[in-house]
Amino acid sequence: MNATAAAHRIAPPAEGVVTHWDVIVIGAGISGISSAYHLKKYCPDKSFIILESRKQLGGTWDLFRYPGVRSDSDMLTLGFSFKPWMDAKTIADGDRIRAYLEETTQEYAIAEKIRYGCRVRRASWRSDAARWCVEAERGADGQQEKLSCNFLHICAGYYNYDEGYSPVFKGAESFWGRIVHPQHWPQDLDYDDQLVVVIGSGATAVTLVPAMAERAAHVTMLQRSPSYIVSLPAEDRAGNFFRNWLPGRIGWWLVRWRNILYQMMIFRRARRQPEKFKQAILNKAQKELGSDYDVATHLTPDYDPWTQRLCLVPDADLFEAIREGKAEIVTDHIDTFTKQGIRLKSGKELEADLIITATGLKLQFLGGVEVIVDGISVVPGKTLTYKGMMVSDVPNLVFSMGYINASWTLRADLTCAYVCRLLNHMARHKHISCVPRYQDPGGDTDPYLDFSSGYIQRSLHEMPRQGRRKPWRLDQNYLVDMRSLRFGRVDDGVMEFTAK
Repeated sequence: MNATAAAHRIAPPAEGVVTHWDVIVIGAGISGISSAYHLKKYCPDKSFIILESRKQLGGTWDLFRYPGVRSDSDMLTLGFSFKPWMDAKTIADGDRIRAYLEETTQEYAIAEKIRYGCRVRRASWRSDAARWCVEAERGADGQQEKLSCNFLHICAGYYNYDEGYSPVFKGAESFWGRIVHPQHWPQDLDYDDQLVVVIGSGATAVTLVPAMAERAAHVTMLQRSPSYIVSLPAEDRAGNFFRNWLPGRIGWWLVRWRNILYQMMIFRRARRQPEKFKQAILNKAQKELGSDYDVATHLTPDYDPWTQRLCLVPDADLFEAIREGKAEIVTDHIDTFTKQGIRLKSGKELEADLIITATGLKLQFLGGVEVIVDGISVVPGKTLTYKGMMVSDVPNLVFSMGYINASWTLRADLTCAYVCRLLNHMARHKHISCVPRYQDPGGDTDPYLDFSSGYIQRSLHEMPRQGRRKPWRLDQNYLVDMRSLRFGRVDDGVMEFTAK
Protein backbone atom coordinates (compact mmCIF):
# COMPACT_ATOMS: atom_id res chain seq x y z
CA MET A 1 0.00 0.00 0.00
CA ASN A 2 1.60 3.28 -1.02
CA ALA A 3 1.46 6.51 0.94
CA THR A 4 -1.13 8.09 -1.36
CA ALA A 5 -3.58 5.25 -0.92
CA ALA A 6 -3.05 5.23 2.83
CA ALA A 7 -3.74 8.98 2.98
CA HIS A 8 -7.05 8.51 1.18
CA ARG A 9 -8.42 5.83 3.47
CA ILE A 10 -11.91 6.61 4.68
CA ALA A 11 -11.94 7.38 8.37
CA PRO A 12 -14.46 5.42 10.46
CA PRO A 13 -17.35 7.36 11.98
CA ALA A 14 -17.50 8.38 15.60
CA GLU A 15 -18.64 5.62 17.94
CA GLY A 16 -22.39 5.13 17.89
CA VAL A 17 -22.93 7.01 14.63
CA VAL A 18 -24.69 5.06 11.85
CA THR A 19 -23.62 6.23 8.41
CA HIS A 20 -25.83 5.72 5.36
CA TRP A 21 -24.81 5.07 1.76
CA ASP A 22 -26.72 4.37 -1.40
CA VAL A 23 -24.50 1.35 -2.05
CA ILE A 24 -22.13 -0.60 0.20
CA VAL A 25 -19.57 -2.77 -1.57
CA ILE A 26 -17.98 -5.55 0.49
CA GLY A 27 -14.46 -6.46 -0.61
CA ALA A 28 -11.66 -4.52 -2.32
CA GLY A 29 -10.38 -7.22 -4.63
CA ILE A 30 -10.88 -7.40 -8.39
CA SER A 31 -14.68 -7.45 -8.14
CA GLY A 32 -14.87 -4.64 -5.59
CA ILE A 33 -12.57 -2.40 -7.63
CA SER A 34 -14.63 -3.09 -10.74
CA SER A 35 -17.82 -2.28 -8.82
CA ALA A 36 -16.37 1.06 -7.71
CA TYR A 37 -15.31 1.97 -11.25
CA HIS A 38 -18.75 1.21 -12.68
CA LEU A 39 -20.60 3.05 -9.91
CA LYS A 40 -18.45 6.16 -10.38
CA LYS A 41 -18.94 6.14 -14.14
CA TYR A 42 -22.53 5.00 -14.59
CA CYS A 43 -24.16 6.00 -11.28
CA PRO A 44 -22.34 9.23 -10.39
CA ASP A 45 -25.20 10.41 -8.19
CA LYS A 46 -24.96 7.33 -5.93
CA SER A 47 -22.89 7.49 -2.76
CA PHE A 48 -20.94 4.34 -1.96
CA ILE A 49 -18.18 2.90 0.18
CA ILE A 50 -16.02 -0.23 -0.05
CA LEU A 51 -15.57 -2.18 3.20
CA GLU A 52 -12.43 -4.33 3.20
CA SER A 53 -11.59 -6.65 6.09
CA ARG A 54 -7.89 -6.76 5.28
CA LYS A 55 -5.29 -4.02 5.61
CA GLN A 56 -4.68 -3.77 1.86
CA LEU A 57 -6.60 -4.08 -1.36
CA GLY A 58 -6.24 -6.93 -3.81
CA GLY A 59 -8.22 -9.80 -2.30
CA THR A 60 -6.69 -13.05 -3.53
CA TRP A 61 -3.64 -11.22 -4.81
CA ASP A 62 -2.92 -9.68 -1.42
CA LEU A 63 -3.61 -12.88 0.50
CA PHE A 64 -1.44 -15.34 -1.42
CA ARG A 65 2.28 -14.66 -1.05
CA TYR A 66 3.80 -18.08 -1.67
CA PRO A 67 6.75 -18.46 -4.08
CA GLY A 68 5.84 -18.14 -7.76
CA VAL A 69 2.23 -17.03 -7.18
CA ARG A 70 0.85 -15.89 -10.52
CA SER A 71 -2.26 -15.70 -12.65
CA ASP A 72 -3.74 -18.95 -13.90
CA SER A 73 -5.22 -17.30 -16.98
CA ASP A 74 -4.05 -14.60 -19.37
CA MET A 75 -3.98 -11.05 -18.03
CA LEU A 76 -5.69 -9.58 -21.08
CA THR A 77 -8.88 -11.22 -19.82
CA LEU A 78 -8.05 -11.28 -16.10
CA GLY A 79 -7.36 -7.56 -16.36
CA PHE A 80 -10.24 -5.10 -16.36
CA SER A 81 -12.19 -4.26 -19.51
CA PHE A 82 -11.73 -0.56 -18.73
CA LYS A 83 -7.98 -0.66 -17.99
CA PRO A 84 -5.94 -2.57 -20.59
CA TRP A 85 -3.18 -4.85 -19.38
CA MET A 86 -0.16 -3.54 -21.30
CA ASP A 87 2.65 -5.59 -19.74
CA ALA A 88 4.50 -7.94 -22.10
CA LYS A 89 3.87 -10.92 -19.83
CA THR A 90 0.35 -12.23 -20.13
CA ILE A 91 0.89 -14.80 -17.35
CA ALA A 92 1.82 -12.38 -14.58
CA ASP A 93 3.27 -12.79 -11.09
CA GLY A 94 1.43 -11.72 -7.97
CA ASP A 95 3.53 -8.59 -7.38
CA ARG A 96 2.72 -7.22 -10.82
CA ILE A 97 -0.98 -7.99 -10.43
CA ARG A 98 -1.07 -6.18 -7.08
CA ALA A 99 0.68 -3.19 -8.67
CA TYR A 100 -1.87 -3.19 -11.50
CA LEU A 101 -4.77 -3.17 -9.03
CA GLU A 102 -3.13 -0.37 -7.06
CA GLU A 103 -2.63 1.62 -10.27
CA THR A 104 -6.30 1.16 -11.09
CA THR A 105 -7.52 2.48 -7.74
CA GLN A 106 -5.29 5.55 -8.08
CA GLU A 107 -6.11 6.25 -11.71
CA TYR A 108 -9.87 6.13 -11.15
CA ALA A 109 -9.91 7.71 -7.66
CA ILE A 110 -11.17 4.50 -6.05
CA ALA A 111 -8.62 4.36 -3.22
CA GLU A 112 -10.42 7.14 -1.36
CA LYS A 113 -13.58 5.01 -1.28
CA ILE A 114 -12.04 2.08 0.63
CA ARG A 115 -12.31 1.61 4.39
CA TYR A 116 -9.79 -1.00 5.55
CA GLY A 117 -9.89 -3.25 8.58
CA CYS A 118 -13.69 -3.40 8.50
CA ARG A 119 -15.08 -6.94 8.57
CA VAL A 120 -18.79 -7.30 7.84
CA ARG A 121 -20.45 -9.92 10.02
CA ARG A 122 -24.16 -9.43 9.40
CA ALA A 123 -26.50 -7.66 6.96
CA SER A 124 -30.17 -7.27 7.90
CA TRP A 125 -32.86 -6.11 5.47
CA ARG A 126 -35.95 -4.26 6.60
CA SER A 127 -38.73 -4.11 4.04
CA ASP A 128 -40.56 -1.31 5.88
CA ALA A 129 -37.50 0.94 5.53
CA ALA A 130 -36.22 -0.61 2.27
CA ARG A 131 -32.67 -0.63 3.48
CA TRP A 132 -29.88 -2.84 4.79
CA CYS A 133 -28.37 -2.52 8.25
CA VAL A 134 -24.77 -3.67 8.02
CA GLU A 135 -22.93 -4.73 11.18
CA ALA A 136 -19.15 -4.78 11.05
CA GLU A 137 -16.10 -5.06 13.27
CA ARG A 138 -13.18 -2.66 13.10
CA GLY A 139 -9.59 -3.18 14.10
CA ALA A 140 -7.85 -5.85 16.12
CA ASP A 141 -10.17 -5.32 19.08
CA GLY A 142 -13.30 -5.93 16.97
CA GLN A 143 -14.96 -2.62 17.72
CA GLN A 144 -18.59 -2.73 16.59
CA GLU A 145 -19.81 -0.47 13.80
CA LYS A 146 -23.17 -0.13 12.09
CA LEU A 147 -23.83 1.25 8.63
CA SER A 148 -26.89 1.31 6.41
CA CYS A 149 -27.48 1.29 2.68
CA ASN A 150 -30.18 0.93 0.06
CA PHE A 151 -28.25 -1.63 -1.99
CA LEU A 152 -25.60 -4.20 -1.10
CA HIS A 153 -22.97 -5.53 -3.51
CA ILE A 154 -20.92 -8.38 -2.03
CA CYS A 155 -17.57 -8.76 -3.77
CA ALA A 156 -15.88 -10.99 -1.19
CA GLY A 157 -14.96 -13.87 -3.48
CA TYR A 158 -16.01 -17.46 -2.98
CA TYR A 159 -13.63 -18.90 -0.40
CA ASN A 160 -12.66 -18.44 3.24
CA TYR A 161 -9.70 -16.04 3.50
CA ASP A 162 -9.03 -16.95 7.12
CA GLU A 163 -8.73 -20.68 6.72
CA GLY A 164 -7.69 -23.02 3.90
CA TYR A 165 -8.69 -26.66 3.62
CA SER A 166 -6.33 -28.79 5.71
CA PRO A 167 -7.19 -32.47 6.06
CA VAL A 168 -6.02 -34.28 9.18
CA PHE A 169 -2.87 -36.26 8.44
CA LYS A 170 -2.06 -39.17 10.70
CA GLY A 171 1.20 -38.62 12.59
CA ALA A 172 1.55 -34.95 11.63
CA GLU A 173 2.47 -34.05 15.21
CA SER A 174 5.53 -36.30 15.03
CA PHE A 175 7.12 -34.58 12.02
CA TRP A 176 10.19 -32.68 13.17
CA GLY A 177 10.13 -30.11 10.37
CA ARG A 178 7.67 -27.37 9.51
CA ILE A 179 4.21 -27.85 7.98
CA VAL A 180 2.84 -24.87 6.03
CA HIS A 181 -0.41 -24.18 4.15
CA PRO A 182 0.15 -21.87 1.13
CA GLN A 183 -2.77 -19.66 2.15
CA HIS A 184 -0.75 -18.62 5.24
CA TRP A 185 2.79 -18.43 3.92
CA PRO A 186 5.24 -17.28 6.62
CA GLN A 187 7.43 -14.37 5.59
CA ASP A 188 10.38 -15.91 7.45
CA LEU A 189 10.17 -19.32 5.75
CA ASP A 190 13.63 -20.43 4.61
CA TYR A 191 13.73 -23.47 2.35
CA ASP A 192 17.19 -23.05 0.82
CA ASP A 193 18.87 -26.42 0.24
CA GLN A 194 16.02 -28.24 1.96
CA LEU A 195 14.05 -31.32 0.97
CA VAL A 196 10.50 -30.15 0.31
CA VAL A 197 7.32 -32.17 -0.17
CA VAL A 198 4.33 -30.34 -1.64
CA ILE A 199 1.08 -32.23 -1.07
CA GLY A 200 -1.44 -31.54 -3.82
CA SER A 201 -1.88 -31.54 -7.58
CA GLY A 202 -3.85 -28.37 -8.26
CA ALA A 203 -2.90 -24.91 -9.49
CA THR A 204 -1.14 -23.95 -6.25
CA ALA A 205 1.02 -27.09 -6.21
CA VAL A 206 2.10 -26.83 -9.85
CA THR A 207 3.04 -23.19 -9.20
CA LEU A 208 4.96 -23.85 -6.00
CA VAL A 209 7.04 -26.80 -7.18
CA PRO A 210 9.09 -25.11 -9.95
CA ALA A 211 9.39 -21.87 -7.96
CA MET A 212 10.73 -23.63 -4.85
CA ALA A 213 12.94 -25.93 -6.92
CA GLU A 214 15.12 -22.94 -7.81
CA ARG A 215 16.41 -22.79 -4.21
CA ALA A 216 15.50 -26.06 -2.50
CA ALA A 217 17.69 -29.15 -2.60
CA HIS A 218 14.78 -31.09 -4.12
CA VAL A 219 11.02 -30.73 -4.34
CA THR A 220 8.53 -33.60 -4.52
CA MET A 221 4.95 -33.02 -5.59
CA LEU A 222 2.99 -35.73 -3.78
CA GLN A 223 -0.43 -36.30 -5.29
CA ARG A 224 -3.22 -38.73 -4.62
CA SER A 225 -4.46 -38.30 -8.20
CA PRO A 226 -3.21 -36.24 -11.16
CA SER A 227 -4.58 -33.07 -12.73
CA TYR A 228 -4.42 -31.96 -16.35
CA ILE A 229 -1.35 -29.76 -16.74
CA VAL A 230 -0.97 -27.54 -19.79
CA SER A 231 2.03 -25.43 -20.75
CA LEU A 232 1.56 -22.02 -22.35
CA PRO A 233 4.05 -19.22 -23.12
CA ALA A 234 4.34 -16.59 -20.39
CA GLU A 235 4.48 -14.01 -23.16
CA ASP A 236 2.01 -13.92 -26.02
CA ARG A 237 4.38 -12.86 -28.80
CA ALA A 238 1.76 -12.64 -31.52
CA GLY A 239 -0.56 -10.75 -29.22
CA ASN A 240 2.20 -8.35 -28.16
CA PHE A 241 3.05 -7.70 -31.80
CA PHE A 242 -0.52 -6.68 -32.63
CA ARG A 243 -0.85 -4.60 -29.48
CA ASN A 244 2.31 -2.70 -30.33
CA TRP A 245 1.64 -2.42 -34.07
CA LEU A 246 -1.98 -1.25 -34.02
CA PRO A 247 -2.75 2.26 -32.71
CA GLY A 248 -4.37 3.08 -29.37
CA ARG A 249 -6.36 0.32 -27.77
CA ILE A 250 -7.28 -1.41 -31.02
CA GLY A 251 -4.56 -4.04 -30.73
CA TRP A 252 -5.39 -4.74 -27.09
CA TRP A 253 -9.08 -5.03 -27.90
CA LEU A 254 -8.50 -7.47 -30.78
CA VAL A 255 -6.13 -9.68 -28.79
CA ARG A 256 -8.44 -9.64 -25.76
CA TRP A 257 -11.37 -10.81 -27.87
CA ARG A 258 -9.21 -13.43 -29.55
CA ASN A 259 -8.39 -14.80 -26.08
CA ILE A 260 -12.01 -14.71 -24.93
CA LEU A 261 -13.19 -16.63 -27.99
CA TYR A 262 -10.27 -19.06 -27.76
CA GLN A 263 -11.10 -19.87 -24.12
CA MET A 264 -14.70 -20.52 -25.07
CA MET A 265 -13.70 -22.70 -28.01
CA ILE A 266 -11.31 -24.76 -25.87
CA PHE A 267 -13.93 -25.32 -23.17
CA ARG A 268 -16.56 -26.35 -25.72
CA ARG A 269 -14.15 -28.69 -27.49
CA ALA A 270 -13.14 -30.31 -24.20
CA ARG A 271 -16.77 -30.93 -23.27
CA ARG A 272 -17.77 -32.21 -26.72
CA GLN A 273 -14.67 -34.26 -27.55
CA PRO A 274 -13.13 -35.14 -24.18
CA GLU A 275 -11.02 -38.07 -25.39
CA LYS A 276 -9.42 -36.14 -28.24
CA PHE A 277 -8.77 -33.15 -26.01
CA LYS A 278 -7.36 -35.37 -23.29
CA GLN A 279 -4.97 -37.08 -25.68
CA ALA A 280 -3.74 -33.77 -27.03
CA ILE A 281 -2.83 -32.64 -23.49
CA LEU A 282 -1.08 -35.90 -22.67
CA ASN A 283 0.84 -35.97 -25.96
CA LYS A 284 2.14 -32.49 -25.29
CA ALA A 285 3.23 -33.44 -21.76
CA GLN A 286 4.95 -36.58 -23.07
CA LYS A 287 6.86 -34.49 -25.59
CA GLU A 288 7.99 -32.11 -22.85
CA LEU A 289 9.15 -34.87 -20.48
CA GLY A 290 10.46 -37.47 -22.90
CA SER A 291 9.27 -40.86 -24.06
CA ASP A 292 10.43 -42.63 -20.87
CA TYR A 293 8.35 -40.53 -18.48
CA ASP A 294 5.33 -42.29 -16.95
CA VAL A 295 2.63 -39.88 -18.13
CA ALA A 296 -0.06 -42.50 -17.61
CA THR A 297 0.58 -42.64 -13.86
CA HIS A 298 1.52 -39.07 -13.00
CA LEU A 299 -0.31 -36.86 -15.52
CA THR A 300 -3.47 -38.75 -16.53
CA PRO A 301 -6.51 -37.92 -14.37
CA ASP A 302 -9.51 -40.21 -14.03
CA TYR A 303 -11.91 -37.44 -15.09
CA ASP A 304 -12.54 -35.64 -18.37
CA PRO A 305 -10.81 -32.32 -19.17
CA TRP A 306 -12.59 -29.22 -17.91
CA THR A 307 -14.76 -31.08 -15.42
CA GLN A 308 -12.10 -29.56 -13.19
CA ARG A 309 -10.05 -26.48 -14.01
CA LEU A 310 -6.90 -27.10 -16.05
CA CYS A 311 -3.56 -26.33 -14.38
CA LEU A 312 -1.45 -23.86 -16.33
CA VAL A 313 2.35 -23.85 -16.25
CA PRO A 314 4.03 -20.91 -18.06
CA ASP A 315 6.91 -21.79 -20.37
CA ALA A 316 6.70 -25.43 -19.17
CA ASP A 317 8.50 -24.48 -15.92
CA LEU A 318 7.24 -27.52 -14.01
CA PHE A 319 8.27 -29.90 -16.78
CA GLU A 320 11.68 -28.24 -16.97
CA ALA A 321 12.24 -28.69 -13.22
CA ILE A 322 11.35 -32.38 -13.55
CA ARG A 323 13.65 -32.86 -16.56
CA GLU A 324 16.53 -31.27 -14.69
CA GLY A 325 16.02 -33.51 -11.65
CA LYS A 326 15.18 -30.61 -9.35
CA ALA A 327 11.63 -31.86 -8.84
CA GLU A 328 9.55 -35.00 -9.22
CA ILE A 329 5.93 -36.11 -9.07
CA VAL A 330 4.99 -39.02 -6.82
CA THR A 331 1.49 -40.48 -7.16
CA ASP A 332 0.50 -42.42 -4.05
CA HIS A 333 -1.55 -42.26 -0.86
CA ILE A 334 -0.28 -41.07 2.51
CA ASP A 335 -0.11 -43.68 5.25
CA THR A 336 1.34 -41.46 7.97
CA PHE A 337 3.67 -38.59 8.65
CA THR A 338 6.87 -39.65 10.37
CA LYS A 339 9.61 -37.83 12.20
CA GLN A 340 11.65 -37.63 8.98
CA GLY A 341 8.87 -37.08 6.45
CA ILE A 342 5.99 -39.09 5.00
CA ARG A 343 5.45 -42.83 4.68
CA LEU A 344 3.22 -43.80 1.75
CA LYS A 345 0.81 -46.70 1.53
CA SER A 346 3.08 -48.30 -1.07
CA GLY A 347 5.74 -48.50 1.64
CA LYS A 348 7.91 -45.80 0.10
CA GLU A 349 9.20 -43.07 2.41
CA LEU A 350 9.67 -39.45 1.41
CA GLU A 351 12.27 -37.63 3.45
CA ALA A 352 11.42 -33.99 4.09
CA ASP A 353 12.64 -30.93 5.95
CA LEU A 354 9.52 -28.97 5.00
CA ILE A 355 6.00 -30.09 4.04
CA ILE A 356 3.63 -27.80 2.14
CA THR A 357 -0.05 -28.76 2.29
CA ALA A 358 -1.41 -27.35 -0.97
CA THR A 359 -4.67 -29.12 -0.24
CA GLY A 360 -7.13 -26.49 -1.41
CA LEU A 361 -9.64 -23.87 -0.36
CA LYS A 362 -12.73 -23.73 1.80
CA LEU A 363 -15.67 -22.30 -0.11
CA GLN A 364 -17.54 -19.53 1.64
CA PHE A 365 -20.62 -17.90 0.15
CA LEU A 366 -21.05 -14.11 0.47
CA GLY A 367 -17.78 -13.78 2.36
CA GLY A 368 -19.32 -15.46 5.38
CA VAL A 369 -21.75 -12.58 5.93
CA GLU A 370 -24.93 -13.62 7.75
CA VAL A 371 -27.88 -12.34 5.71
CA ILE A 372 -31.23 -11.69 7.41
CA VAL A 373 -34.41 -10.61 5.62
CA ASP A 374 -37.16 -9.19 7.84
CA GLY A 375 -35.89 -11.10 10.84
CA ILE A 376 -35.44 -14.44 9.06
CA SER A 377 -31.93 -15.76 8.46
CA VAL A 378 -31.25 -16.72 4.84
CA VAL A 379 -29.97 -20.28 4.34
CA PRO A 380 -28.03 -20.13 1.03
CA GLY A 381 -28.45 -23.85 0.31
CA LYS A 382 -32.24 -23.39 0.25
CA THR A 383 -32.18 -20.56 -2.30
CA LEU A 384 -31.66 -20.28 -6.05
CA THR A 385 -29.42 -17.93 -7.94
CA TYR A 386 -30.90 -15.42 -10.37
CA LYS A 387 -28.58 -14.76 -13.33
CA GLY A 388 -25.80 -16.23 -11.21
CA MET A 389 -25.59 -13.01 -9.16
CA MET A 390 -28.72 -12.57 -7.00
CA VAL A 391 -30.45 -14.82 -4.49
CA SER A 392 -34.13 -15.72 -4.65
CA ASP A 393 -36.30 -13.72 -2.24
CA VAL A 394 -33.40 -11.53 -1.07
CA PRO A 395 -33.95 -7.86 -2.01
CA ASN A 396 -31.38 -5.33 -3.21
CA LEU A 397 -28.40 -7.67 -2.96
CA VAL A 398 -26.01 -8.72 -5.72
CA PHE A 399 -22.92 -10.90 -5.35
CA SER A 400 -20.02 -11.12 -7.79
CA MET A 401 -18.83 -14.56 -8.83
CA GLY A 402 -16.36 -15.01 -11.68
CA TYR A 403 -16.04 -17.82 -14.19
CA ILE A 404 -14.46 -21.14 -13.35
CA ASN A 405 -13.72 -21.98 -17.01
CA ALA A 406 -12.31 -18.55 -17.92
CA SER A 407 -10.96 -15.42 -16.24
CA TRP A 408 -12.77 -14.27 -13.09
CA THR A 409 -12.84 -10.63 -14.19
CA LEU A 410 -14.85 -11.23 -17.34
CA ARG A 411 -17.97 -12.05 -15.37
CA ALA A 412 -17.17 -9.65 -12.54
CA ASP A 413 -17.17 -6.73 -15.00
CA LEU A 414 -20.48 -7.87 -16.49
CA THR A 415 -22.03 -8.16 -13.03
CA CYS A 416 -20.85 -4.70 -11.98
CA ALA A 417 -22.22 -3.16 -15.17
CA TYR A 418 -25.56 -4.91 -14.55
CA VAL A 419 -25.73 -3.51 -11.01
CA CYS A 420 -25.55 0.00 -12.49
CA ARG A 421 -28.25 -0.82 -15.07
CA LEU A 422 -30.43 -2.12 -12.27
CA LEU A 423 -29.86 0.91 -10.02
CA ASN A 424 -30.56 3.34 -12.85
CA HIS A 425 -33.71 1.44 -13.84
CA MET A 426 -34.94 1.64 -10.26
CA ALA A 427 -34.18 5.35 -10.08
CA ARG A 428 -36.04 6.10 -13.32
CA HIS A 429 -39.13 4.23 -12.18
CA LYS A 430 -38.88 5.37 -8.54
CA HIS A 431 -38.47 1.84 -7.20
CA ILE A 432 -37.01 1.31 -3.76
CA SER A 433 -36.48 -2.43 -3.90
CA CYS A 434 -36.03 -5.32 -6.32
CA VAL A 435 -36.18 -9.02 -5.57
CA PRO A 436 -36.08 -12.08 -7.85
CA ARG A 437 -39.00 -14.43 -7.28
CA TYR A 438 -38.80 -18.07 -8.30
CA GLN A 439 -42.18 -19.02 -9.78
CA ASP A 440 -41.67 -22.80 -10.01
CA PRO A 441 -41.02 -24.05 -6.47
CA GLY A 442 -41.51 -27.66 -7.55
CA GLY A 443 -39.10 -27.41 -10.48
CA ASP A 444 -35.90 -29.38 -10.80
CA THR A 445 -32.67 -27.70 -9.69
CA ASP A 446 -28.96 -28.33 -10.08
CA PRO A 447 -25.86 -27.53 -8.01
CA TYR A 448 -24.55 -23.99 -8.37
CA LEU A 449 -21.30 -25.19 -9.97
CA ASP A 450 -20.98 -28.13 -12.35
CA PHE A 451 -17.39 -28.99 -11.47
CA SER A 452 -15.98 -32.09 -9.80
CA SER A 453 -13.07 -30.38 -7.99
CA GLY A 454 -12.81 -31.48 -4.37
CA TYR A 455 -12.95 -27.99 -2.89
CA ILE A 456 -16.20 -27.34 -4.77
CA GLN A 457 -17.84 -30.68 -3.99
CA ARG A 458 -17.05 -30.35 -0.27
CA SER A 459 -19.09 -27.15 0.05
CA LEU A 460 -21.83 -27.27 -2.59
CA HIS A 461 -24.46 -27.86 0.11
CA GLU A 462 -23.64 -24.42 1.50
CA MET A 463 -24.15 -22.69 -1.84
CA PRO A 464 -27.39 -21.68 -3.59
CA ARG A 465 -28.66 -23.96 -6.33
CA GLN A 466 -29.57 -23.08 -9.90
CA GLY A 467 -32.67 -23.78 -11.95
CA ARG A 468 -32.99 -25.55 -15.28
CA ARG A 469 -34.18 -22.49 -17.21
CA LYS A 470 -33.14 -18.89 -17.56
CA PRO A 471 -32.80 -16.59 -15.71
CA TRP A 472 -32.18 -19.14 -12.96
CA ARG A 473 -29.68 -21.10 -15.03
CA LEU A 474 -26.01 -20.20 -14.56
CA ASP A 475 -24.10 -19.99 -17.84
CA GLN A 476 -20.33 -20.35 -17.94
CA ASN A 477 -20.37 -18.50 -21.25
CA TYR A 478 -19.25 -14.90 -21.69
CA LEU A 479 -21.23 -14.21 -24.88
CA VAL A 480 -24.46 -15.57 -23.42
CA ASP A 481 -23.92 -13.57 -20.23
CA MET A 482 -23.08 -10.43 -22.18
CA ARG A 483 -26.35 -10.65 -24.08
CA SER A 484 -28.30 -11.18 -20.85
CA LEU A 485 -26.57 -8.77 -18.49
CA ARG A 486 -25.71 -5.92 -20.84
CA PHE A 487 -28.60 -6.02 -23.26
CA GLY A 488 -31.36 -8.10 -21.67
CA ARG A 489 -34.39 -6.52 -20.03
CA VAL A 490 -34.01 -5.57 -16.38
CA ASP A 491 -37.77 -5.77 -15.86
CA ASP A 492 -38.03 -9.34 -17.13
CA GLY A 493 -41.15 -10.50 -15.35
CA VAL A 494 -39.11 -12.41 -12.77
CA MET A 495 -37.67 -9.43 -10.91
CA GLU A 496 -40.27 -7.95 -8.59
CA PHE A 497 -40.02 -4.19 -7.97
CA THR A 498 -41.53 -2.12 -5.18
CA ALA A 499 -42.29 1.55 -5.71
CA LYS A 500 -41.89 4.31 -3.14
